Amino acid sequence: MSNSASKPIAVVTGASAGIGAVYADRLAARGYDLVLVARRAERLKTLSAKLLRAYGAKVEVIGADLTKEEGLARVEKVLATNPAITLLVNNAGNGTLGSTINTSDENAASTIALNITALTRLTRAALPAFLSRNAGAIINIASVMALHSLPITSLYSGTKGYVVNFSRGLQEELAGTGVRLQLVLPAATATEFYEFAGMPLSAFDPAVVMTAEDMVDAALAGFDQGEAITLPSVHDRALWETYDAARATLFAATQTGEPAPRYQAA
Repeated sequence: MSNSASKPIAVVTGASAGIGAVYADRLAARGYDLVLVARRAERLKTLSAKLLRAYGAKVEVIGADLTKEEGLARVEKVLATNPAITLLVNNAGNGTLGSTINTSDENAASTIALNITALTRLTRAALPAFLSRNAGAIINIASVMALHSLPITSLYSGTKGYVVNFSRGLQEELAGTGVRLQLVLPAATATEFYEFAGMPLSAFDPAVVMTAEDMVDAALAGFDQGEAITLPSVHDRALWETYDAARATLFAATQTGEPAPRYQAA
């Protein structure tokens, strides 16, 4: 194994459990040192010790609440000033499942702050250094609920829809550079998310729930294959291609200065 000082560093947010913890494990196995970010610092320390034993990975632990200015600014500074960082995994996210009217102001603000504001600011913090070196990668974790909304997912789906559109626009900005962005859209994944969201995993058909390990392994396989957009649970890639082509066709049809005939007086 190479000397730790020469190893690239990956920053993983929401790394104390679930998808983030699996990303930490898989990236350490690939030879990365790590900066792990989450509110539950004790969990991060336990994971850090495990990764050191298993892979010799050097791990910096940042116990930070990314919905708060102090925690978010700390991680921004690390991303902006550490030249060894080559990968950012924006995994941290939350969402209380329920109707819009029954969602508390506090929960709504937290979901927007973490799923939108933190992801955007951390991405922007990493980009200048990545672009100056013409190398680096960002992995943004969205959700298939960005493509579909239910009566209990209005806010969550809206925030993940932002992640999709922000990421796709940024991919176009980065075209022709050595910096890349992968957008990952998991479906139901066996993590603690559902416990905090207010819907236990036991409410799901087990056949539709993917393990966090399988989700991350599939997403990293997509990353290795150069995919810009990865849907780990979609077996028929042509479904996405058809969907995306229809989206582009619909957008093109909006580009006219005249109202559609159905809106014009007879």
